[in-house]
Amino acid sequence: MHFNHVVSVHLFAAWAGFVCGVLSGAAIGLFFHKEDWLGGYSSYPRRLLRLGHISFFGLGLLNALFAATVAFVPFNELTVGVASLGLLIGTITMPLCCFASAWRKPLRVLFPIPVVSVLIGTVLVTIAFFRS
Repeated sequence: MHFNHVVSVHLFAAWAGFVCGVLSGAAIGLFFHKEDWLGGYSSYPRRLLRLGHISFFGLGLLNALFAATVAFVPFNELTVGVASLGLLIGTITMPLCCFASAWRKPLRVLFPIPVVSVLIGTVLVTIAFFRS
């Protein structure tokens, strides 16, 4: 069974994530020379900004790998749909949670949203891949 639409959506998510990673890195990089920016290199806000920046690349790679897997491994429609949704929710919400938490520390309680979403997607793909 071919899921061309799913493959296209996840390839777009991957490349959009890479673009966002480059742009967020460039924005953060404007201030890297200031040792005390946001409380210093090891401060909570600065660590969260770096995590949000790198999450664009990591989740972009995960989306690209998902697209390649769906294109070559036979999966049932429900598995692909749920895994796809989980990965897309995680891809959008992980950097948002990182940046929101850097801005307001109590917003860190939102992290289960992207973590559980990505966990569901990756576990479903792993199980489906093992069964194929």
